[in-house]
Amino acid sequence: MNSAGEAGRWGVGDGKDGRHAVVVGGSLAGLLAAHVLAGHADRVTVVERDRFPDGTGARPGVPQGRHPHVLLEGGQSAMESLLPGFLAELRAAGAPRVGMPSDLVLWQNGRWFRRLPATTHIYTGSRAQLEELVRRRVLANPVISVVEGADVVGLLGDASRVRGVLLRDRSGDDRGEQRAVEADLVVDASGSGTKAPQWLTAIGAESPHEETIDTGLAYASRIYRGTSDVLNGETAGYYVYPSPDQVHAGGALPLEDGSHLVIVSGLRGDEPPTGDAEFVTYAKRLPHPLLHRWLDEAEPLSPAFGYRRTANVRRRYDLPGRSPAGFLATGDALCTFNPIYGQGMAVAAMSAVALRDALADPRRTPTTRRVQRAVLTASRQAWDISAGADRKMPGAIGNAVDGGPADRVADWYLQRVQDCSPGDPVVGRAFRSVLTLSAPVTALFAPPVARAVLFRPPAPSPTEPPAVREEPGA
Repeated sequence: MNSAGEAGRWGVGDGKDGRHAVVVGGSLAGLLAAHVLAGHADRVTVVERDRFPDGTGARPGVPQGRHPHVLLEGGQSAMESLLPGFLAELRAAGAPRVGMPSDLVLWQNGRWFRRLPATTHIYTGSRAQLEELVRRRVLANPVISVVEGADVVGLLGDASRVRGVLLRDRSGDDRGEQRAVEADLVVDASGSGTKAPQWLTAIGAESPHEETIDTGLAYASRIYRGTSDVLNGETAGYYVYPSPDQVHAGGALPLEDGSHLVIVSGLRGDEPPTGDAEFVTYAKRLPHPLLHRWLDEAEPLSPAFGYRRTANVRRRYDLPGRSPAGFLATGDALCTFNPIYGQGMAVAAMSAVALRDALADPRRTPTTRRVQRAVLTASRQAWDISAGADRKMPGAIGNAVDGGPADRVADWYLQRVQDCSPGDPVVGRAFRSVLTLSAPVTALFAPPVARAVLFRPPAPSPTEPPAVREEPGA
C-alpha cells in the first residue's frame, strides 16, 4: 500500500520474503484485519502483548472483556461476509440470540417499550466466546502467524513511510532487548490505549488530531444466576438506557451458559461500587425497582468488576498532514466509543469489510490515505450515535462536545424519534435499524417515519414493565 504519489500497490513488496503485513493487537479488530490482509500479503504477523488463552478465558489486555458485549445486526452481516458460516457457529456454541423489542424489557427517556415482534436481533454471549471463535477461524490460515507475549514499542521508517515495528518481549524489563520486524504495511489494532501517536512522532511524522467527548460514565458488571424463571422464559433480560434526565443505567443480559451479566452505571462522581452489597444497592438508582428486585433474589457467580475508560475518541488519520505510507489504524485504535452503546464489535467487523473492499477496488490504487478514509467511514454512523448522545449528557467534556446549528436541528428531530419509538411500530423499527447499524441514518427520514415524528403525538406505551410479548397484530 502506497502513498498517493507512488505507482505500485504495496511499494516495498519485492523483497525475497514477499509482501509482509504486521498487525499490532490480536483482539477482534486485529484478527479480522489480519484475515483480510491474508488475501493480499504473502505473510501476515499478528503481534499480541498477551498470550492467548486455551478456549474462552479472559485476557489481561482486554479489561472490558468482563463486561457486557453485544453483536449488533450490522456487525453480524459484516462477520458473515468475512467468515461465512460464523453466525451458525456462534449459535451452535450457545450464544443467546435476543429479539428486540420482543425479548427484552426496555426503558428509555422515561418510557417503557412495547414488546412488539422483533425487527432485529442481537447476540449477547460473552466477548471471550465470540473472540475465541474468530481466533480459531482466522489463525487456521497458514499465511497468518502470531507473536505472543510481545509489546510493540515503536515503528521503523520515517515521515514518508513506515517499514516495520520494533518489538520487545514482555519480560517485565523495560530495558530489554528490542528487535526489528520489517513490514510493507503496519496496521494498529492495539485498542483504545494505543501508543501509535507517540510512535509516529518518534519517526518524524505527525500524530493524528483527536476528537474527544467524555461523559465520565463508569460502570460495574457482575455475573448472576436467577433463582426463578423470570428471565428464563419469554423475557431474556432487562435494559435501562441513560439519558440527560436519567443518568443511571443498568440491565441484565443472558450469557451462553444460562447466567446473566448484570451492569449498572453512573457518571463522574457517582461511580458504581464493586462491593457485594453495594453493587446491589446501587441498582436502586434506576428509575424502576425491577432489576434491584431480581438481584435481591439472584445468586452471584463472580465478583463485580469496574470500568471507567469510556470516552469517545476519534483519531483523524485521514486528515492532511505528515502521514506516512504503510500505516493504518483500525478498531478502537482508530475510533473508540462509549461502551454503553454496544457498538465496538460491530464496528470492528464493519471496518474489516471496508478494508477488504478498499484493497480489492479495481478502480482505485489503494493508497494509505484512501484506505484509511474508507475504514474511518465505516465507523462514522456509530460515532454519530455515540457522540451525539453523549454530548447532551450533563458534565460532558472534550473538544467535540459543542455542535453547530445543524446539530441542534438534528438533535430536535432525533429527540422526537426517541419519544415516538417506544410505542410506534414504524418509528421503532427504523430507530432500531439505525442503532444496530443495519440501516443508514436516512432511514429515520423515510416518509412514514417522518410523518409520525413530525405530525403525530407519541403513541401510547406501557406504564409499567411489560411482562409478556405482544402478539403480532395486537
